[in-house]
Amino acid sequence: MNAPVNSPKLYDCRDAFAATLERLATEDDTIVAVCNDSVGSSKLGGFKTKFPDRLVNVGIAEQNMVGVGAGLANGGRLPYVCGAAPFLTGRSLEQIKADICYSNANVKLVGISSGMAYGELGPTHHSIEDFAWTRVLPNLPVIAPCDRIETAAAVEWAASYSGPCFLRLSRVGVPDLLPEGHKFVLGKANLLREGSDVTLIANGTLTHRMMKAASILAERGINARVLNLATVRPIDEEAIIAAANETGAIVTAEEHSVFGGLGSAVAEVVVDHSPVPMRRLGVPGIFAPTGSAEFLLDEFGMAPSAIADAAQELIRRKKA
Repeated sequence: MNAPVNSPKLYDCRDAFAATLERLATEDDTIVAVCNDSVGSSKLGGFKTKFPDRLVNVGIAEQNMVGVGAGLANGGRLPYVCGAAPFLTGRSLEQIKADICYSNANVKLVGISSGMAYGELGPTHHSIEDFAWTRVLPNLPVIAPCDRIETAAAVEWAASYSGPCFLRLSRVGVPDLLPEGHKFVLGKANLLREGSDVTLIANGTLTHRMMKAASILAERGINARVLNLATVRPIDEEAIIAAANETGAIVTAEEHSVFGGLGSAVAEVVVDHSPVPMRRLGVPGIFAPTGSAEFLLDEFGMAPSAIADAAQELIRRKKA
């Protein structure tokens, strides 16, 4: 399937999250929302208006928030625990490990404004370590949807999934890439563009940049496959192995450190099953400076043209 490269409109995935959660809550009165003084940034204003007795705002107390979510799950509720991704994960990692994952509590963790979406607020508000922190935890699927359609599908899937999960959402506008009515399947990659010369793999806000990079490569006579790998854990090993065997080179890009994230997860599969040249694009193991998310992504070599250049260089290595 060749998904559209450009879209006339950009969408905030938080809006899709909020609208889907409100619809699900109308159908299921066990659904509750828990947040850390983030009703606005989590887009929970409509939920608060419709279900005022089903929203728990614990204030700026993320560790407590995770514990409250676990308690609600133990009591038969279906909690979506929402907060800024750097604080939901980094500040509450012990509670996520012990109260949620070890107990296999049916809690849906929703990290809002992930990556470098809070760019102007600087390194304390960047969430470029959360893939590494969460994907090592047992029982915790880790998901980063690429657009509003996949966000809505993942939120709906989470409600029917028995167990915890972590949804990593951005506030940066992205175009539609998947078709309306798309159904989220845990651990399954989406083939957005066919290709045989190199494979470009991303998720979240980087997926549409990969599509643009693939178009640039096509103008250079290079046929790039594009995979949207929304599920970082459990990862789609079959799709990665096929990409390695059929294209012989893989480029990953992520709004995350190059250590421990999507690129690392893909590399683990490649080195175990089908070693091929790889290039992992991301934040190079430093604290990202202050600046808009778009500026920072470009600064770290993830502009579409820079991704295309990296892929072209990798193909040269493959041929050598």
